[in-house]
Amino acid sequence: MNSEFSPADIDAIYRVIAARRDMRHFAGGDVAPETLRRLLAAAHQAPSVGFMQPWRFIRIRRPALRDALYEAVQREITASAEALRDRKQEFLRLKVEGIRDCAELLVVALCDHRERYIFGRRTLPEMDLASAACAIQNLWLAARAEGLGMGWVSLFQPEEIKPLLKMPEDSHPIALLCLGPVHEFYDKPMLEQENWDSRRPLDSLIMEDGWHD
Repeated sequence: MNSEFSPADIDAIYRVIAARRDMRHFAGGDVAPETLRRLLAAAHQAPSVGFMQPWRFIRIRRPALRDALYEAVQREITASAEALRDRKQEFLRLKVEGIRDCAELLVVALCDHRERYIFGRRTLPEMDLASAACAIQNLWLAARAEGLGMGWVSLFQPEEIKPLLKMPEDSHPIALLCLGPVHEFYDKPMLEQENWDSRRPLDSLIMEDGWHD
């Protein structure tokens, strides 16, 4: 098999994928403007269904706005804990966000007027979300390659934070991304490290010619 990438290039891609972590512990500091620009450019190079490019990025600069988003997340953490019932206390012991500690806070949202994008979404309208998730993964991998941690926080009520960000009615926030320097990366995914769950064997997730239990 011929490749325009060297064995070292290929190895680096797989190493970054394996080393990516959903980070919750940050070391403050900052992200250089040119680095942030590179990361967002990497996100913007993601594939999207029908080339719709549904992702929008909102950089949070005002401390008061960051605090308001933090409080919205805390309310949802409380609600999620109640919904988890038997695992409530176990969940509350986890650190599930780094909003006040990270160097940069980004909100990722799906754009407004998405109904006009029919190509690839007529039967699967959620492909806008899938496309934006690809952009987030690009940003995540690029951040890890740059030595920066990133965490995806989804513990919030979308309709609660939209007014805070003056978002159009038919847009939809999907992620608060905590980004910045970390003291160290987790050896394993944090939820695996904390025994919340374990990684399933790959062979148990692969099927042929149909669904098999």
